[in-house]
Amino acid sequence: MKYVSEFRDPKAAKGLIKKINRLSLLLERTAEQPLKLMEICGGHTHSIFKYGIEAALPDTIELIHGPGCPVCVMPRGRLDDAIALAQEPEVIFTTFGDTMRVPGSQKSLLQAKAEGADVRMVYSPLDALSVAKQNPHRKVVFFGIGFETTAPSTALTILQAEAEGIDNFFIFANHVLVVPALEALLNNPDLELDGFVGPGHVSTIIGTKPYQVISKTYHKPLVVSGFEPIDILQSIAMLLQQLADGRCEVENQYSRLVQTEGNKVALDAINRVFTVREEFEWRGLGYISKSGLKIRENYAQFDAEVQFNLPNRQVADAAACQCGEILKGVLKPWQCKVFGTACTPENPIGTCMVSSEGACAAYYKYGRLSTVGKQAKAKQNEIKVAT
Repeated sequence: MKYVSEFRDPKAAKGLIKKINRLSLLLERTAEQPLKLMEICGGHTHSIFKYGIEAALPDTIELIHGPGCPVCVMPRGRLDDAIALAQEPEVIFTTFGDTMRVPGSQKSLLQAKAEGADVRMVYSPLDALSVAKQNPHRKVVFFGIGFETTAPSTALTILQAEAEGIDNFFIFANHVLVVPALEALLNNPDLELDGFVGPGHVSTIIGTKPYQVISKTYHKPLVVSGFEPIDILQSIAMLLQQLADGRCEVENQYSRLVQTEGNKVALDAINRVFTVREEFEWRGLGYISKSGLKIRENYAQFDAEVQFNLPNRQVADAAACQCGEILKGVLKPWQCKVFGTACTPENPIGTCMVSSEGACAAYYKYGRLSTVGKQAKAKQNEIKVAT
């Protein structure tokens, strides 16, 4: 395939859906006990709803939405630290747009900006470095978030700042690692999964090898997938074929961009600048061992956690928000009692409704208007009436 239209071809999609139906019959699952496949990446969740993939699947297959949204997994305590940094005198706090409206325990970065903090949206850490060069008498902090996808750009920007001798630039590093999060999910007794649709963007950096622990230790198949509808349908078919064959492997559907060994230049930059934290807190998942990155000591002059005095408090989620359970795959967004009522994209209570990759945002934008969304909401209303 060469063109986007080929990855959205209705005829090809119908052929894959037919194959998925045939394989699901071989696996002899029921609507009451369906196969549970988790798509890890929030980008996949949005594609699934945008193109009506979930509604096209047989009711013997259930898609579970995983913790692959980098903004969503950020705990409130780390957000409070970011807001505290933004409110420091002489600080210019720079961040991606998705984090601006994420609520901390008291306010969001956008509210802090309205109160006078100098918070600026940027498109890359290099943009933040340019702000530092333009404002040599002020301290510029960049909010470094994301999985292995965005960690290389943060690392390379630190190396650029060092090369140019810039001493007023700092990173508040919150980069996280995908495989430890999957292991935490697989160790959760409340969640039973049959396989994974692996993240595409992360895998362009780390390759497919790190996922071997999922197949070898936890005996779950994983297929790294692209983001177009044909990609996702083919990945689901590949997972079902593995299960039908009694295999448990890591396969690469997204071979046009993902290499087995990953991106060596990007990985070298990460390893040069960052080291793995002993543990890191995730929203909904708690503290996960070896799951986050921190800046190495020899680059401590750029580390906001070293150069500033942060509150560093653990803060519980809002009582009304069930974002943590949604990130774990235990609940669907429509099962949250405030979804679509008190919690909307215009007035978000939890991170899953804020981010462009959040599961709640995907359900709100696409899923609530689909047949699946309507049925799900009707069922939830029946439960409320009965109780």
